[in-house]
Amino acid sequence: MSPYLRIQRLTKKFGSFTALDDISLEIADGEFVCFLGPSGCGKTTLLRAIAGLDIQTTGRIEQNGRDISALPPTKRDFGIVFQSYALFPNLTAAKNVAYGLQNARVPRVEIAKRVLELLDLMGLATHGNKYPAQLSGGQQQRVALARALATSPGLLLLDEPLSALDAKVRVHLRHEIKQLQRRLRVTTIMVTHDQEEALTMADRIVVMNLGAIEQVGTPLEIYREPASPFVADFIGVMNFVAGTVVRDGVVRLGRSELACEVDGLAAGTEVTLAIRPEDIVVHDGGRSEPNALAMRVDALAFLGSFFRADLAGDATAGVLLRADLPVDMVRRRGIAEKSLLSVLLPPERIRIYPGSTVNR
Repeated sequence: MSPYLRIQRLTKKFGSFTALDDISLEIADGEFVCFLGPSGCGKTTLLRAIAGLDIQTTGRIEQNGRDISALPPTKRDFGIVFQSYALFPNLTAAKNVAYGLQNARVPRVEIAKRVLELLDLMGLATHGNKYPAQLSGGQQQRVALARALATSPGLLLLDEPLSALDAKVRVHLRHEIKQLQRRLRVTTIMVTHDQEEALTMADRIVVMNLGAIEQVGTPLEIYREPASPFVADFIGVMNFVAGTVVRDGVVRLGRSELACEVDGLAAGTEVTLAIRPEDIVVHDGGRSEPNALAMRVDALAFLGSFFRADLAGDATAGVLLRADLPVDMVRRRGIAEKSLLSVLLPPERIRIYPGSTVNR
């Protein structure tokens, strides 16, 4: 089946600055894709190129089999929601939603029906006559979403739609938008710098850095199998430790030898070991296990649903490892600062990247 949106060799330059560098990507019909990355990585520029708001310097964009590379925004089939909502302050919620339909010369009776239907869908049935200033941030965002969906576009573009809202409203709307997208099956692209937002909402995440794509994958793939130290560092929390390949399946960390997959790297290669704090396992130390290390708790911070421990040990040659420990286990074992622990670094949870650790 051919993709709904196909982006081929897209480059965008602003003078001598390359904002997008040879981007190729395919998005399936009905898919929810997040462009994720730090400020200035090119994610909004890519969204604007798809919308025709910033035409690419070179490259091609196809939507539903149609070449839209050079079309103005008005000739493209999309609805867009901006970070700032961009509602018309002098129009009521209902008239904001009706705006695109009026421009499309839809009959008045149909407009009224569609507006009512969308406001109802957004839980705003009783707010149609209110002006944007009389609505909360979350309600304004729902109106902006209803307006974007009014013309039943094939593609929904969301540019950091939740970043202006407070945390509680953001989490609630996150869930609502995802449910709505599933129900309508509208192909959706959302730009965000918030990894939690991307992990909870997207079918696939496109991680961007410096105008290029670092990795494309499901939230679980991106989190569990980050393709580069940048992705590993940007998504979630990660321990990075300098090591050396000893032989196939074994690396040295400080004075310890650890079993892990070395991806065919030669003995003597300097590498960066990466392991998530929640993947470090405290064990009883009674039986000898591969990758068991004797560690001391240097610091212990309570973070609500878990404790984050800074672990140090002679075997790791002064390298600190962060471990996330379940609250009940910390209480049960009486773990405190200066406690001595035996921890396991499960081989299947260690990832290896060529090159020694840069300061992170």
